[in-house]
Amino acid sequence: MVVVATSEKPPLVRVKAALMATRVAEYFRDRGKHVLLMMDSLTRFAMAQREVGLLAGEPPTTKGYTPSVFGAMPQLLERAGMGERGSVTGLYTVLVEGDDLNDPVADAARSILDGHIVLTRRLATHNHYPAVDVLESVSRVMPEVAAPGQMEAAGRVREWLAAWRESEDLIQLGAYVRGSNPVADAAIDRMPEILRFLRQASGEGTPWEATLEWLMRLATDTGPAERKEKA
Repeated sequence: MVVVATSEKPPLVRVKAALMATRVAEYFRDRGKHVLLMMDSLTRFAMAQREVGLLAGEPPTTKGYTPSVFGAMPQLLERAGMGERGSVTGLYTVLVEGDDLNDPVADAARSILDGHIVLTRRLATHNHYPAVDVLESVSRVMPEVAAPGQMEAAGRVREWLAAWRESEDLIQLGAYVRGSNPVADAAIDRMPEILRFLRQASGEGTPWEATLEWLMRLATDTGPAERKEKA
């Protein structure tokens, strides 16, 4: 089912559309279904609520948003989740100005939701799709659903990505001295394979088992320099 309220509609209609879509999801959840609710976007919901608040005489506070915005967001987002018989998994898009992750709507959403996936223009301009910034993305439920080996492998790859980002400018300029940071050395050796792992063409699919196997192999495989030293 699709619930639509386009941008030319009155702000109250746009607010009600988000509430209506959530209520529909709850209806099916209460009947034992596992529902996927996708909302585009939470930012437009907040903007519509801001317009309603301003018309009601509320003072603008954080970056022009009225207090009712930050009261309405938890009331909307916390309705997703497990029920007595079914569940609602909510995916909400958030638009931020100038890639500012401290945008008040994004900041409020992060404090409520179980995780966030950050898409960046920087990766998109490098033809890196999906443009997911792994280091900025977080899942609070991962420790509950991932096996210890998977957690360790994912943490190791994140560590290499972080080391690469810290040293990237020096590496690109050719000023990085190999041996100054062992983690960065390992990241340099593995970065081509890490990038292949993180990229996927539109319409391409990979089975979960194959993805997990690739991650585990990536985290445990020695890099070219280490293999050369052992040889």
